[in-house]
Amino acid sequence: MNPSTALARVLVDELARCGLAEAVIAPGSRSTPLALALVAHPDIRTHVRIDERSAAFLAVGLARTARRAVALVCTSGTAAANFHPAVLEADQSGVPLLVLTADRPPELRRTGANQTVDQIALYGSAVRMFTEVGVPDPVPGMVAYWRSLAGRAWAAASGPLPGPVHLNLAFRDPLVPDPEGTGRPWPEPLAGREGGRPWLATPRTPQPDPAPLVLPPVERGVIVCGDGDYDAVPYLALAAETGWPILAEPTSNARRAEAISTYRQLLAAPDFVAAHEPDLIVSVGRPGLSRQLMGYLRRARRHVVVGDPAAFADPMRTATDVVPAVVASAAADPDTSWSRSWRQAESAARAATDALLDADDTLGELRLARDMAGHLPNGSLLFAGSSMPIRDLDATMRVRCGARIIGNRGVSGIDGTVSTAVGAALAHQRDDGGPAAALIGDLALLHDQNGLITGPDEPRPDLALVVVNNDGGGIFSGLEQAGHPDFERVFGTPHGASMERVAAVANLPYTHLEWAGDLPKALLGEGIRLIEVRTDRAESAAQRRRLQEEVTAALG
Repeated sequence: MNPSTALARVLVDELARCGLAEAVIAPGSRSTPLALALVAHPDIRTHVRIDERSAAFLAVGLARTARRAVALVCTSGTAAANFHPAVLEADQSGVPLLVLTADRPPELRRTGANQTVDQIALYGSAVRMFTEVGVPDPVPGMVAYWRSLAGRAWAAASGPLPGPVHLNLAFRDPLVPDPEGTGRPWPEPLAGREGGRPWLATPRTPQPDPAPLVLPPVERGVIVCGDGDYDAVPYLALAAETGWPILAEPTSNARRAEAISTYRQLLAAPDFVAAHEPDLIVSVGRPGLSRQLMGYLRRARRHVVVGDPAAFADPMRTATDVVPAVVASAAADPDTSWSRSWRQAESAARAATDALLDADDTLGELRLARDMAGHLPNGSLLFAGSSMPIRDLDATMRVRCGARIIGNRGVSGIDGTVSTAVGAALAHQRDDGGPAAALIGDLALLHDQNGLITGPDEPRPDLALVVVNNDGGGIFSGLEQAGHPDFERVFGTPHGASMERVAAVANLPYTHLEWAGDLPKALLGEGIRLIEVRTDRAESAAQRRRLQEEVTAALG
């Protein structure tokens, strides 16, 4: 067996023993040994994408939803550079990835050899571990090295602080397996441990529950749940025991029970904020979706962050305590004037919000976000694109249980939006999950059109891809840049592209959706289908302003 084939087969087999179940391949020549080893392995489902950036974000979606590391493979050269945005997202949002970049052997580097760049530590500090694997040689000891390295890589990607791991693998020719009956025998057995066991047994020793911080029995407390994949139940219980309001971003999946669904508008009302100065804020996850919430974090005399001291979210530098867990004081009282005032404000703001959005059956951006989150059945997955879709969900989504909401909130870019949504739906439905939908903007779709292109033999999810087409970048219409004379060209970026034609290029079903009453039926279906909702940026910005005005008036 030639060395390149030996390395690839041993590495892939050991990763599968560790738990690898999904791999994404961006085709190329130098990565041939890895690609052939992956597609031949019976326990690994493979996905092939022609665009490395789309492939990488597909892997992010798979790994984020499955909560398990996914292998990502490419050839040498610029292919590896195209993985970088997804590696950054995985780093910031704690998504486990195994990035396997094929490379030219050292003797070809810095010689002007074709398709050769410096791939050593290519992703810098964004990875949990980097290893230059070295050129495979037919000498004893290689199998133990490769298998132990695979175990280390899996542990680093999946550990207490999960994230991407980068293995750079230099392959010499030949890149394909030797013809049957030819080639020299390998100098040692290639097999792993007996019984399919991984090379490194790393059982997790049950850790004692960390000693929680007993919170003081203050009345004016607030719980902030930011983006993250954590258990929301303890914070819902804390709210029930203390009466403190929960301000939950959609991707916290904590907007349940008694959460304040209109907190975004409440915190933008100056009189309300002035009357609701908190003494204590408990936050978990990564808050950062609204300026209003960021400003509110500054108002607390004490800010307790629940998280790992080595990696906790404190974007405003207001944390006074970082603790592993919190519990309510035995003296906590859930029925206070503070809790009642938040409930009364929520009731008034919710009524004002729904009255504005239900004034007619027109499907604007705000109503689309609210209704999508509400119409999806229990067991569904909703992927929210960055920029306005996730913010409109934050502003309008009612409390609900039974649906999981995710998004690329690590770096909050629009890179790979379509591919991440497809990957998330694939992982969700592999585990017998229910329907999947995505709410994204037109620029995000155009930015990742290649994410729609899948070969006839590739696994495809059932995914309703709902695209808000306002012919440009809607988020800028609500910012200071909107008044600049060159706004439309530089920030609005109108494109004039037809979403129907985009769907036709990818051979996808297309629906133009105009009325809110037609949304539930439009969300039904099989396979990937594109649903377009056309809106006007200026009108949408005006409605967001009206929403704030209506809520502020209702609070008065």
